[in-house]
Amino acid sequence: MLSYLFEYLDKFDIPGAGLFQYITFRSALAAILSLLLTTIYGKKFITYLQKKQIGESVRELGLEGQSQKAGTPTMGGIIIILATLIPVVLLAKLTNIYIIILIITTLWMGTIGFIDDYIKVFKKNKEGLKGWFKVFGQVGLGLIVGSMLYFSEEVVVRKDTMTTNIFAENKMQIAEKNKNEKSLATTLPFTKNNELNYGEVLSFMGGDYGKFAWLIFIPIVIFIITAVSNGANLTDGIDGLAAGTSAISVLTLGIFTFVSGNIIFSNYLNIMYIPNIGEVTIFVSAFVGALVGFLWYNSYPASIFMGDTGSLTIGGIIAVLAIAVRKELLLPIICAIFFAESLSVMLQVSYFKYTKKRFGEGKRIFLMSPLHHHYQKRGYHESKIVTRFWVVAIVLAVVSVVTLKVR
Repeated sequence: MLSYLFEYLDKFDIPGAGLFQYITFRSALAAILSLLLTTIYGKKFITYLQKKQIGESVRELGLEGQSQKAGTPTMGGIIIILATLIPVVLLAKLTNIYIIILIITTLWMGTIGFIDDYIKVFKKNKEGLKGWFKVFGQVGLGLIVGSMLYFSEEVVVRKDTMTTNIFAENKMQIAEKNKNEKSLATTLPFTKNNELNYGEVLSFMGGDYGKFAWLIFIPIVIFIITAVSNGANLTDGIDGLAAGTSAISVLTLGIFTFVSGNIIFSNYLNIMYIPNIGEVTIFVSAFVGALVGFLWYNSYPASIFMGDTGSLTIGGIIAVLAIAVRKELLLPIICAIFFAESLSVMLQVSYFKYTKKRFGEGKRIFLMSPLHHHYQKRGYHESKIVTRFWVVAIVLAVVSVVTLKVR
């Protein structure tokens, strides 16, 4: 909203109005505003939840310090959502297709998470929302996001950003030679051409096989959104783990967003240029600011939990960000913590069922799953677990960024 106002004021040469033309300025402002909103109003929100006795009902899992967490305010994801959306609405261009998709994702997943938390807190049902309803919601979002990305004429790429430097009056001008095109190309890390086109999977059909490419693309979008949002949900088990690792992952995707949306950087790095994606940097900045601000209250010992309102929303946003910037195949590296947590649960459950069926007694691979509980059972303090998981996330974030040049 403010970007449109200052764009109008800039026509009258009002000092400072031109700053809002720059994505970097609006991104920095979004990060500061979301951080302030989270830290200033977070305390008031926590106090309100305490007065209303909206606290976490903790299951007895035999973990050290678990009983002390009972009654801690939950549904803190509301803070993250509001602190993200307010700066985005004020500073981003709301007609941008990617901003629209991300706002839909935030509200959609936030609503599913809120319903789940509401059932747990107010209906005193520890199971919360039925699993099939969550999956139905994730699939529904995948259909919406996949369809918008596939059919929208604004979602285009420019694979070869060849430019010509023209020197005139001591100023460099860049003449763009190539046109935008619809494409299902995505980044395939560690390969020579660094690209994979989903549509080409159906090339065996011959003729106009491209018309049916949505049959491949949309199910992939559904799978990624479901997997990452559930991974984030499983990771949210100890103080500061989900918020911290998510902030690192989102910041990494923000770097990809910025360089992919800038024709000069994308040309230098020899990556596909994605028109209009640069505006998403503002959303990323606001989201990172909200996550960091939330960590102020969520770090050990946590004054508030994000609940499913936060964790499902975080996972959904990360998935959509990765798909939009065409880095979804890097998610196993960028979100390796989510992947490890999900994998530990799948392995634990599968192995337990297999051994029980074969030997009559179920056996376990880990002391407890998800993975962070395994380390708690081994005697590690949760602060140490969280810190080490953060370190791993940072290292993998660096590896992800390096893939820009490693072919």
